[in-house]
Amino acid sequence: MRPSSARDAARTEAEAGDLAHIPRPREQTRLLGHAAAEAAFASALAAGRLHHAWLIGGPVGIGKATLAYRVARRLVADPRSLPASESLDVPEDHPAARQVAALSHPNLVALRRVQAPGAKTLPTRISVDAAREALALFGSTAGGEGGWRVCIVDSAEDLNANSANALLKMIEEPPPRAIFLIVSHAPGRLLPTIRSRCRALSLRALAASDVRTVIESFPPPFAQPDAAALGRAAALCEGSVARAVALLDPATAAVEAEVSALLAGLPEPDGRRVLKLAETLAGRDAEGLLATALDTIQRHVAAELDRRQGEGPARLLGLVEAAERIASSTREAAIYNLDRRPLVLAAFRELAAAARA
Repeated sequence: MRPSSARDAARTEAEAGDLAHIPRPREQTRLLGHAAAEAAFASALAAGRLHHAWLIGGPVGIGKATLAYRVARRLVADPRSLPASESLDVPEDHPAARQVAALSHPNLVALRRVQAPGAKTLPTRISVDAAREALALFGSTAGGEGGWRVCIVDSAEDLNANSANALLKMIEEPPPRAIFLIVSHAPGRLLPTIRSRCRALSLRALAASDVRTVIESFPPPFAQPDAAALGRAAALCEGSVARAVALLDPATAAVEAEVSALLAGLPEPDGRRVLKLAETLAGRDAEGLLATALDTIQRHVAAELDRRQGEGPARLLGLVEAAERIASSTREAAIYNLDRRPLVLAAFRELAAAARA
């Protein structure tokens, strides 16, 4: 892993998924909790049967992109410079490791959302022009002794219709020794034609102990939390390091605690506190806090369904329908950029009614 000063100096442009003071996936050489997925790549490479397109699926923040860059590091490195091993490990001081971390290797391209020079925000989608520019790599001859050309898509959900079709055309007729590593948080929503041409590799959520270990390994300037805060974040994050890091933020932790307290008061939560929460989550910069609140509600519903599973479907129908209506309202609010206050208030009304029933 590069020193933090060099890493921070290199961050001249924001990228989707950036977390403050935390190494990006391409800067991390260690991966926890996904030994089986690593073995799948390593054995396919050793056997000379490496599929040309891999769909790496799983929840946000569990290490999918980190795995993709580990694979890329191994493929673009000169094999004569690596130990005789079936592992994906590449030494941190290896030239390929440094080039991948800087995205400067001539045989690697990353298709992702990046803030353009002079822009104030990230683009909402990966444009077709960006896709065509990146995929131009495969119109040239691979350089170096490794001979592999690698494209990492992070993530497939960020592609628009045209850029997805550009990717599809490339993986339909891939050039020799080309590998596409497609990261997806929801593989089931991708174009069936893309899914059908990929080897699917599903990554599971991390164990809480692995989440703690990953966070404890972050170098300065990341401020290590106290043990109690880290333990709570790891327990609530559902195996996602990104969610755990978010829960370590005091404002996020406060929203999670407030929503949990209000849910514990169902079917009669404190109305004034619900109103205050709605105001907090309606702010222009409160998207992350709203996501935390909705995640907390989803965990509550899942826990209630699990706790009451012996009661039978009829008695649980109201809670299931309430959860579906909340999810539908959330999608509509995002699509049409609606005021979040009614969404929050309606969510607690729905859950309160379900609890009374």
